[in-house]
Amino acid sequence: MKLSKQTLKKQIAVANHERPADLVIKNGQLVDVFNLEITEGDIAISDGMIVGIGPFEGKQVIDADNRYICPSFIDGHVHIESSMVTPAEFSKVVIPHGVTTVITDPHEIGNVAGTEGIQFMLDNSENIPLDVFCMLPSSVPATPFENSGAELLAPDLKPFYSHDRVLGLAEVMDYPSLQRTQNSIIDKIIDVSMEEGKIDGHLAGLNSDAINIYRSAGITTDHECHTASEAKERLKRGMYLLIREGSVAKDLSSLIGVVTEKNARRCLFCTDDKHIDDLIKDGSIDHNVRLAIKEGVDPLLAISMATINAAECYGLSTKGAIAPGYEADFLLLDDLDSIKIAEVYKKGQLVAKSGKVIGDGIPESAPSESLTNTVKIQPLSEKDLRIPLHESNKANIIEIIPNSLRTSKVTETVTVEDGSFTPSITMDQLKICVIERHHHTGNIGRGILKGLGIKQGAIATTVAHDSHNIVAAGTNDSDLLSAVHALEELNGGLVVVKEGNVIASLALPIAGLLSDGDSDTVYNGLHMIKSALTEVGFEGNFNPFLTLSFLTLPVIPSIKITDLGLFDVESFQHISVEAE
Repeated sequence: MKLSKQTLKKQIAVANHERPADLVIKNGQLVDVFNLEITEGDIAISDGMIVGIGPFEGKQVIDADNRYICPSFIDGHVHIESSMVTPAEFSKVVIPHGVTTVITDPHEIGNVAGTEGIQFMLDNSENIPLDVFCMLPSSVPATPFENSGAELLAPDLKPFYSHDRVLGLAEVMDYPSLQRTQNSIIDKIIDVSMEEGKIDGHLAGLNSDAINIYRSAGITTDHECHTASEAKERLKRGMYLLIREGSVAKDLSSLIGVVTEKNARRCLFCTDDKHIDDLIKDGSIDHNVRLAIKEGVDPLLAISMATINAAECYGLSTKGAIAPGYEADFLLLDDLDSIKIAEVYKKGQLVAKSGKVIGDGIPESAPSESLTNTVKIQPLSEKDLRIPLHESNKANIIEIIPNSLRTSKVTETVTVEDGSFTPSITMDQLKICVIERHHHTGNIGRGILKGLGIKQGAIATTVAHDSHNIVAAGTNDSDLLSAVHALEELNGGLVVVKEGNVIASLALPIAGLLSDGDSDTVYNGLHMIKSALTEVGFEGNFNPFLTLSFLTLPVIPSIKITDLGLFDVESFQHISVEAE
């Protein structure tokens, strides 16, 4: 943080009781994240910084009315694009939930629009009451087995390190390239190391040898643990454990038992990918804290994981504590068990109260025309969607694991008519297609999907991690085709089709990922989508669109699909739909 001589002298004078503070918070119970204790004392604030713990006099005094005062929360890893709103709009949603700092990885928009997408996220998050720090996308595209809208090499990323909110390199998910020390990833690691930046990991399904490789490369975090044994292995080898609770991946209950007072300092929280409706309904990191407390974690320990631990992990030396030398980002809590947030302060200014943002409108930069024209596909017919099965009626199938990013690979007998696969609702075997939408290649990946649970029609979206081509799944080719064409007309988004008609849609014209409207518009659109899903027979306890959007991510086991076809993550190669 830049500090002028005049400001420094003023802050020391306040700390030395030579002049009144700008603001003093009195009568609060202070959460000490260093000793895990509740203490008392006035909080003296000058120029947005805490300069002393009481007693103090101030030009302005706020009575905390015996409420708990704790540092505001930090999301250690989030893709803002998954909220489907811009960073400025995102801030309006998470600030009332006590989150005033996020570490974001804009690799979603980076996969669609490259450096222009990253720059848009940085520009749109400028001068808003949420500190948005950026980890640069390390793997665009995520693998060489798909086509994204851009390719980001080390020279493309290097200029961004001069930005004061860029902290390092985001989740390194292309493990084979790292393992083989390919220059494509080694050059990026060398560049960020020269800048003394941080590097995030992505160790989904990888063994302890892989942890050794990641740590040897200077990679310090992982948010892809699913079991306690995985978490312990990462902690044992010096990694930070990011405990994720998002809209699809919900890992907190299975991992939180690993956390003890001995190792908690290496543990923090993240949301990773969370829809706007879940953010509004459940919250952000505040939800993680509440769940941890319900699982038996001491409230002060849970708060420290959401504050000082995250700050230390990412080198944010002035964030995460109620103490001199720290930014005056704090919450007034009515109690410590339910984490009921009464007020949110950012640099000593009230920014949210009783669940509502306070203050003037948040400025927002507009996207360029190129960012709103990203759905480009070749002419398409039902014939293009067929899956030929010539030698056998046995097929390799993607089976969904509800509320997980992982899938199962199964082999089953399927219905074959005229030499092609025919979906079967009875057998719970639907068709899934991935249509390349960036470069007019005409690529179409086709597969068979089990566990989605719709009984008629089709659903489709341009939110398809990480390359964000069009992904569609359905019970018949006619509705699949209608869904794809509807997305083309919307310039991206989500659609539900029944009997050839679009019965619900949500437009996401910014890179096919983000709405150009407010959070209420997206929330209402998602509500209509949810209602439409019941019309096509969905009765599951998971989010089918979020689930669909991760079936295209070929770095998470065990079987996925890209625009080049069915992909076996275990063998890291494309395979035939037709089983041998």
